[in-house]
Amino acid sequence: MLRAAVIGCGDISAQHLAAIAAHGAVRLVGVVDPDPAPRAAASAAHGVPGYASVGELLAEGGTDVVHVCTPHSEHAPAVLEALAAGVHVLTEKPLAHTLADAERLVEAADAAWLAGRTQLGVCFQNRYNAPVAAMRDLLASGTLGAVIGAQATVMWHRPPEYYAARPWRGTWAGSGGGLLMNQAIHTLDLLQWLVGPAQVVDGRASARVLGDVIEVEDTADLVLEHAGGQRSVFFATNANGLNAPVTLDVQTESAELSLRGDLTVRFADGRVETVEESGVLPGERSYWGASHRLLIADFYRSVAAGERFWIGAQEASESLRLIKDVYARSYSPGAWA
Repeated sequence: MLRAAVIGCGDISAQHLAAIAAHGAVRLVGVVDPDPAPRAAASAAHGVPGYASVGELLAEGGTDVVHVCTPHSEHAPAVLEALAAGVHVLTEKPLAHTLADAERLVEAADAAWLAGRTQLGVCFQNRYNAPVAAMRDLLASGTLGAVIGAQATVMWHRPPEYYAARPWRGTWAGSGGGLLMNQAIHTLDLLQWLVGPAQVVDGRASARVLGDVIEVEDTADLVLEHAGGQRSVFFATNANGLNAPVTLDVQTESAELSLRGDLTVRFADGRVETVEESGVLPGERSYWGASHRLLIADFYRSVAAGERFWIGAQEASESLRLIKDVYARSYSPGAWA
């Protein structure tokens, strides 16, 4: 029985706590949050001790894995402290709020793995959605021919109240960015994972609606060139009137693949096939995807087997680098770096 603790008792921690509770070989032993109110609430709800700091938790001993669900700027310190103590870590995206911190985590993760097979995994749970996995398998099989190009959109709505509720979300210091870091990073990760490693050809980010509320971007557009020479275009905004479905389309020599929750594959010969998304979160949190539990179970399988989890620090750095490249093209270094 592996002993787990959750660091950060905000919104996303509920997904991790539920996955831990559902896992037959993992037991929750603590929660961590410097804010007494959410710490006390989580402690009482789950019947485990609450700790004010990561150091306090680790000093107690008895923890094998920590889940990092903190604001972005607190990811790196928590991860580094846990890895140094020989504790496995699963952190929410993004890997870190700056590239410098991300590079430190890549080095620390490699060292921890070599020293004691200590894991660092990152939550890009949408890779586990059934339609996305099917899309990846089809593209990797080669049966559809070469990829020609791709497009993706994230058209969501975030009112001023969203940022007022968690002020760190709208700042460079707390979040490391805005829309791209908080919402669109998942789709950007999928785009480069499905089509191949990418670099930014051009990209811009700005606050087009919420500039009087946040100092980071609410809208961004990118043109990417992938390793195979394909081009993809990406548009994302938090200024839409509602949370529209994420779209991701890939064109190949013999088919068009369209992701709108479900996957639709239209073949050149007229056939149409669909892969449905079986697990959808209810209500306003549906945009998280329903695969946290699948990813977390797979992470624990890797820990138990002594195999390195496949979405690690280096893998998670790829989408972060694309985002920071867009910021470099859009803002002065003193703002985003």
